[in-house]
Amino acid sequence: MADISAIFFILLIIGIAFPAMLTAWWLLFPSLIARAHSRVEKTPWGTFWLGLILVIAVTIPIVILLALPFGPAKFIGWILLGAALAISTIGSAGIAAHLGARLSKHSNMTPLNGFIRGSVILELAAFFPLIGWLFVWIPIILVSFGATGFALLNWTPRQREVDKETSTQGNPNLVTRNL
Repeated sequence: MADISAIFFILLIIGIAFPAMLTAWWLLFPSLIARAHSRVEKTPWGTFWLGLILVIAVTIPIVILLALPFGPAKFIGWILLGAALAISTIGSAGIAAHLGARLSKHSNMTPLNGFIRGSVILELAAFFPLIGWLFVWIPIILVSFGATGFALLNWTPRQREVDKETSTQGNPNLVTRNL
């Protein structure tokens, strides 16, 4: 019975710690999380593909280091794995901020309340057996790596240029051009 209680409380602590960690990132580094959020919001597929490239680029050296029969190499491999997962939580906080912003649009929530609810929703969706593990957790890892990469490189999405002539007209559906 003690083993079951220990496992339950470990899962409970992890379940509470993940949204708290994302909230701490959001409060400590607001501009970094805002850049990750804007990437997730405006270019989700570009973020996904960059994340896939980054995961492959990080996985190859980690697998090589962990396969070597040399203790310090394995240690460095585990350190790289931990560092990569820790840094990718920046992108996870950006995804939680995106979910929180979408929640805040539909109700009268504070941004902090929306962010915490978004991080809990993200965690619970990824926790759901099989469907969450395959169709939520794996894409979220890739998107979070991509959002982290874009945020750390300070690459913001391009702003779409609006035709000033048509934007000043009363009806934007009617576009006339001078030939």
